[in-house]
Amino acid sequence: MFEGFSKETGEFLWELSFNNERPWFLAHKEQFERVLNEPFRALARALYEELTRRFPGEDFTVHIARIYRDARRLFGRGPYKDHLWFTVTPVGAGDFGPSFWFEIGAAEYSYGLGLWAPTAPTMEAFRRAVSANPAAFERLLAPLPSMRGFALHGEEYRRPKGDLGETLNPWYNRKYLDFGTRRDHDALLYSSALVGAMAKDFERLMPLCRFMCEATRGAAAGAEKER
Repeated sequence: MFEGFSKETGEFLWELSFNNERPWFLAHKEQFERVLNEPFRALARALYEELTRRFPGEDFTVHIARIYRDARRLFGRGPYKDHLWFTVTPVGAGDFGPSFWFEIGAAEYSYGLGLWAPTAPTMEAFRRAVSANPAAFERLLAPLPSMRGFALHGEEYRRPKGDLGETLNPWYNRKYLDFGTRRDHDALLYSSALVGAMAKDFERLMPLCRFMCEATRGAAAGAEKER
């Protein structure tokens, strides 16, 4: 059961960032399990259960990042990540489809809906779906400004892919999409109420998530087949 993180969670991650080496981590393994890994995994389970309850016709998969960095990609960094994340993805979205996500670091946490799409065909399929019915997509976006603290992120193309107007262009002309909220560690993070707050926001984002799933499913399946 998720009962919230604690102030010790952030303290552990700060210390890890300055002592990112195996001897220090092994000496603090019990603390890692207690203040970070156990509540982190409990949150992922609780959120999955809440989303399946709210959407009985949907199924989801959960991917939880490990604390250990890939030894082939350290690039001079220590062997441990100083932030953790998990994703909750609708079944059928594929590896390159949209996912709900949560991430925690030493000073802030964030969550939202992402379409990272590391393959160009996936984002091209998304843009085709938007340009095929821009009015319908704009209706999906209409409730989003009322989601306090949420903002759209993602690297923009130097040369825009098209001009669909002021509302749609920020979504249309990015290499990936990340619509989420970023918050300092606060009372919500330390409470079991975080599950309900995230699930409520994800429920509001579900129509957009479904649009992304439908738009990119074919492209994602093709990309997976080529790998």
